[in-house]
Amino acid sequence: MDTGEGPDKVAAIPRLAELLRHPEDLDKISVLKLEYQRKKAAIDAQLREGLRDQLETVQQSLGILTEGQRQISKTRDELQGIDKMCAESQTTVEDFSQIDRLARIQRNFEAVVMMKRGLESFGADLAKIEDLLREDDEDLENQPNLLKAHILISQLRDFSDEALDQIRRAKDESSEATLLDYFQGLDSVIDWFDDHVGTACMNLIPLVQSDNNSMVVRLAIVIAKEEKNDEQVSALQEAQRDHEELANRFKSMNIGPKTVRGYKAKFLQAIELYAQTQFDAAREDFLADPDSLEKSLKWFFNDLFTVQQGMQPLMPKKWKIYRTYTKTYHRMMHDFLISLINDSELPPDNLLAILHWTPKYYKKMSKLGWKSADLTPNILDDRELELVRQWQSVIVDAVDEWMDRIFEVERVSLVERSPDALEANSEGHFRTKTLGDMWRMLNEQVGAASASDRADVIEGIIDSMFRALKGRQTAWQTVVDEECAKYNNVALDQAEGLQPLQDWLVAVANDQIACIDDNEEAGQFGYLTRFKRDIESLVTPNYMDERATTELDALRDGYVDLSTHCLTQFANLIFTVDFRTTLPEFFTPRWYGEFAIKRVTSTFEDYMADYGSVLHPSLTEILVEELSDELLVRYLSAIRNRGVKFRRQDPFTEKFKDDVLTVFAFFQKFPDSFQTTIKHKWRLVDWLVRLLEADKGAGVVNVYESLRTEYWDLQMSWVEAVLRARDDFERSMINSIKARAAEMNIERGLETIMSKVK
Repeated sequence: MDTGEGPDKVAAIPRLAELLRHPEDLDKISVLKLEYQRKKAAIDAQLREGLRDQLETVQQSLGILTEGQRQISKTRDELQGIDKMCAESQTTVEDFSQIDRLARIQRNFEAVVMMKRGLESFGADLAKIEDLLREDDEDLENQPNLLKAHILISQLRDFSDEALDQIRRAKDESSEATLLDYFQGLDSVIDWFDDHVGTACMNLIPLVQSDNNSMVVRLAIVIAKEEKNDEQVSALQEAQRDHEELANRFKSMNIGPKTVRGYKAKFLQAIELYAQTQFDAAREDFLADPDSLEKSLKWFFNDLFTVQQGMQPLMPKKWKIYRTYTKTYHRMMHDFLISLINDSELPPDNLLAILHWTPKYYKKMSKLGWKSADLTPNILDDRELELVRQWQSVIVDAVDEWMDRIFEVERVSLVERSPDALEANSEGHFRTKTLGDMWRMLNEQVGAASASDRADVIEGIIDSMFRALKGRQTAWQTVVDEECAKYNNVALDQAEGLQPLQDWLVAVANDQIACIDDNEEAGQFGYLTRFKRDIESLVTPNYMDERATTELDALRDGYVDLSTHCLTQFANLIFTVDFRTTLPEFFTPRWYGEFAIKRVTSTFEDYMADYGSVLHPSLTEILVEELSDELLVRYLSAIRNRGVKFRRQDPFTEKFKDDVLTVFAFFQKFPDSFQTTIKHKWRLVDWLVRLLEADKGAGVVNVYESLRTEYWDLQMSWVEAVLRARDDFERSMINSIKARAAEMNIERGLETIMSKVK
């Protein structure tokens, strides 16, 4: 069924899908619309101009055909009249057959005499031509004997053609071979003359520039004469094909040149050869230096200006030499540039130089009197938008490749715990060696993108950088988690490579802070802020306000999150490996007589002593809070340890108090964190004690209600585990709490630490 969709519309659908790949690309619709409207207007103008030319050509052709038909009809009538008169004369004139026979004898005799004279003088005429050409060899720039030599050569060529034609019609092969040997010297002279003509054609532009007008005119006369001869030969050959019998009866139609010599075609070919040598030189210069394109093609416009101003008056008007040169040069320029942009190994700087230069090309051609619609095909086949995106993709691919390569080096170094991959900065903080290289590469690519002078292109490249930076954050978190997971079931004496891994966690955490560490008073800014300043002047305000700012804020938050995540994993490793045997002792009978919590805080002190100086100062408080949170979660979760049972007569209340005081004694060394967050969070231990001490009836329910009101994400499974740890546990206690929980209307808020306690 016909859907009404033409092939152009079908082809446009994937094209639009390619251009509008991301939601943010919708902002480019207005730009694309203007771009397509501009191209449509240019194409419409070009089509109108082409249609006008075609109409003029068709009208001229119709006029020529009409006139040709009239002349053919007139000639046919005249020939028929002559033939009729000849036929009638044979009956009206007495002794006509004898007269006709004598006339043929006389004509043949005159032809034989003429042929004899030509053969006798052939060698002398050939020697005379050689002398003329030899003289011109001494002065190729002027060639004073060009016309004289051409006349003599033309006479000899016509004579040899006539002689050979008569022999061939007589079918005398032996005489034909003799004549070919006799005329053999003419071929070398013709080649010699053609070399002179070719030299002049190849130097036509320099001849005009040096005001050697006489040489140019003489060359034009030679080529024009040969062009006319070629037209006569072509017309004769066509007439012989169409009216062979009639042509054979009129011998005068067979006198003159017999072959098309093609001097005009060779002249046009010389124009291309002369330009091609200069295009080849321009190509080498351009590939060596992208900035040299305009300079290396300066000759192109100088040549056309020379033709426009100096050559046109010297050439036959019907040649339209300026239009001929322009069409030839434009086509060759098109082929030259297309061959470059189709080269898969063309460097992006060269591609960008071509994109920048093409508008200048049309501007220069406009000064020479040519509109863009006159110059077909389009110099880049209307592929500017495609090439811009191709150039953009080169930088985008380079960014992705660099980011992947850098991260792969970092990943391998982390997995292999390579100590050479880490370094200490001037403040003594651990850092990875590749972070600076990554940002330096991004800044270089931003500089390369700015060379396009197109905000939409630059914005697309910066979008790819944002994606690459966010992808790097995700990749770091993944590889950190994978490496830390290897120690989940490893004892301390088996934890080979643990300390280098912890060094890496600190270095990666420090790297993230380096990206966002701004100190305006000292005039020092992190990598992200410097990156923002680099791109601000290159993009539109709308892009900066609506997209870039959002992406930069997301990256900043991501750096904070990744840094915190590294420290969280650092703390987890301590508990997973160092406290593997300590944590199971909490709340068991051994807990009362041991100082397990003191061993924990002593280990904390050792780690802070080792890493406090190599950790960025802004991360110290975060690490302390991570240690506190992890210890608190593990401490509260220890209620599930095997053998835990709180008896009324046991001094567990004093033991809890002693543990909390021990913890506070360590964390008080970090007053900012202790006073603002740590001290408040550890009040949960008091809630634990209250759940253990409350009476079995309403007391437990009331404590639960108060605790749930303060911590909305309190896990019922943990509450049940606490109650089961009481020596007086009864099932009714849990039922009562669940009944109260069903009655409570709790508003959800921010996640609390109790969400981690299960």
